[in-house]
Amino acid sequence: MTQDSEQVMKEYVDLYTKLYSRVPQDIRAVDKEWVIVNGARMRLTELEYLIQRMAQEYKMIKDERRGVLHKMIKWFKG
Repeated sequence: MTQDSEQVMKEYVDLYTKLYSRVPQDIRAVDKEWVIVNGARMRLTELEYLIQRMAQEYKMIKDERRGVLHKMIKWFKG
């Protein structure tokens, strides 16, 4: 297992935990190119792509919450 795969898996676990409020069930490296994530075998590059998609989803959720908060503040000031 390379340092690169460890870093990518750590990034996935951190983002998964933020997004779903729980840790993933199973994530481990098979070799320098393949990982197991929640029972699915995928290339490290696929996991990196999945992380990008999850980051976009997380950003959308944060932006939506921020918008609701701003509306509530405006309403209370109002």
